[in-house]
Amino acid sequence: MEELALYGGTPVRKSLLIFGSPRVEEPEIQEVVETLRSGWLGTGPKVERFEKMFKAYIGCKYAVALSSCTAGLHLAMLAAGVGPGDEVITTPMTFAATANAIIHTGATLVFADIQKDTMNIDPEAIERKVTKKTKALIPVHFAGRPCDMDALLDIAARHNLLVIEDAAHAIGAVYKGQKIGNIGDLTAFSFYVTKNVVTGEGGMVTTNNKEWAEKIQMYGLHGLSEGAWKRYSDEGFKHYQVVLPGFKYNMMDIQASLGIHQLPRVEQYLKRREEIWKRYDEAFNDLPVFTPPPKEKGTRHARHLYTILIDLDNLRADRDTVQHALYKENIGTGIHFISL
Repeated sequence: MEELALYGGTPVRKSLLIFGSPRVEEPEIQEVVETLRSGWLGTGPKVERFEKMFKAYIGCKYAVALSSCTAGLHLAMLAAGVGPGDEVITTPMTFAATANAIIHTGATLVFADIQKDTMNIDPEAIERKVTKKTKALIPVHFAGRPCDMDALLDIAARHNLLVIEDAAHAIGAVYKGQKIGNIGDLTAFSFYVTKNVVTGEGGMVTTNNKEWAEKIQMYGLHGLSEGAWKRYSDEGFKHYQVVLPGFKYNMMDIQASLGIHQLPRVEQYLKRREEIWKRYDEAFNDLPVFTPPPKEKGTRHARHLYTILIDLDNLRADRDTVQHALYKENIGTGIHFISL
């Protein structure tokens, strides 16, 4: 065996394999250029087109494009009435955005532990955390693996709770025949540069509730009754009302220009991800690491992240040393997640 690059050997790769490098193809590049030349860079026809495509893909009634998944989680809770005095249960195995969004509503953040094998939130742990103040559950489909939605929906029904899904990792995931995004009350998706669909920055909220969708749209653009595209596009100008104390969370047409070409490739990209996933399974099979368990029957994993756990009992190195050794071999990796 050749000496590891960590100890002075030659790296297995000549150039760095960047962790989460986005795949951007020529059609979206041309669409962005066309948008720049059109003179309409902000929220406009491209965002509207992307929203229509997204709700058709998910199979839901409404989709609202926003500046990020974080914004989506925040506004989903506000639209559904989450606020001070409420408790929201979520997983500690997530990015800070999930927790921050809860805190920004004024609600109390409550963590429920995860299942060791799937790393998704444990329904039994949720049951132990539900109180009279609990208003909502936010399951996070970690790495793209669907949570146990039957169990979560049962808990929600018995305790009259909202289910707001954090699907930042889960575009393309399916649970028992339904796409993630059309199961809970509201779902937030991410289009960040490392995600399965990329717009640079960006997010989307899906729901089947018209009132919530309209509120999210208004909250996302200063609380205005009409966005700029509707105010100026057809009759030159329309007056608007400030209906809500809103935020600046709207998506731009520049971002949507990428999304409208990325989204149709989700299925194609998933097939390629599955091929790579199988190669990883084979490569790690005889090594002292724990690989992701097989997907549950009737579900489809979005294959966003391939996560391994280091077997510290059988490996003479810790996690960070392994990561550094891989970096020296020009293989980029990430830590997902340092528990909140």
